[in-house]
Amino acid sequence: MPSKNRIHVAAAVIRDSQERVLLSLRPGHVHQGGLWEFPGGKLENQETIEEGLHREIQEELGIQIRQARPLIRIQHDYSDRSVLLDVWQVEAYQGEPQGLEGQALEWVQIADLSSRPMPAADVPIVNAIKLPEFYMITPDYIDRDVFLSRLEQALVAGIRLVQLRAKQLDRHAYAALSHEVTDLCRRYQAKALLNIPVEWLPDCTGDGLHLSSQRLMQLHERPVHTGQWLAASCHTQGEIERANEIGVDFIVLSPVLATPSHPNASPMGWDSFSQLTDSACMPVYALGGLGRSHLASSFAFGAQGIAGIRAFWESESV
Repeated sequence: MPSKNRIHVAAAVIRDSQERVLLSLRPGHVHQGGLWEFPGGKLENQETIEEGLHREIQEELGIQIRQARPLIRIQHDYSDRSVLLDVWQVEAYQGEPQGLEGQALEWVQIADLSSRPMPAADVPIVNAIKLPEFYMITPDYIDRDVFLSRLEQALVAGIRLVQLRAKQLDRHAYAALSHEVTDLCRRYQAKALLNIPVEWLPDCTGDGLHLSSQRLMQLHERPVHTGQWLAASCHTQGEIERANEIGVDFIVLSPVLATPSHPNASPMGWDSFSQLTDSACMPVYALGGLGRSHLASSFAFGAQGIAGIRAFWESESV
């Protein structure tokens, strides 16, 4: 669809003190009417995203945004129009939200967001809300006790999303480790994703599957049901398109900067990262030469946050 037909929308994810998220009901007579959405609206001519966000939220809800940051950017083509959603997470605001345009409002628990009927373009936003800012990838597996001890240190420090990557282990050994890792993660309300061949899944315990780029390109449909997380490693536009095609929930895009673990890989830099992220229909973690200090930069360039091994596994705190 030509870009001149694209509607540019600024939308807000607003939470209350109980960690509920505010949804607004679209009027029945408008496009996608009768569905729940995140508050916001169309940008006006010559208006920046931040200016439009502040204006729309003031007009719709009667509150003033005090602090906000980019969360996710989604392009979606409906049968009759194309939309570009610039979604920001509101971290502080003044006032009490009201439906000033006659729209119904509802504060919804994060776990219940998926049960609300929404426009298709809003669905990836729910995943972005559920996902944390950091995605820790485990290093090479050597010793069980050391491995589990270091994992628990990271969980105590705040890690809530873990990729169990232990390529040296065979199917039986990996399955045994997956049970212990997943149990440990759940003790801290964290999620464990398994980086394994799909056929190993029946033997293992986890909260989802992480596909290598090679496994991703071999698939033409989603290999796990929608109740489980599905992630993938991507490096190219073609891999992102395949992730879009099969319904991956989030991706890791790398390498952003130079990294000692892959000295021969050419880093893409933040500008190329941002361009590739714009083509993804899901949240994107930045990986490669990055640490906690890069988090704000990752937000500015469209990332969900930072993925890494050394940045989290070898740090005493996150």
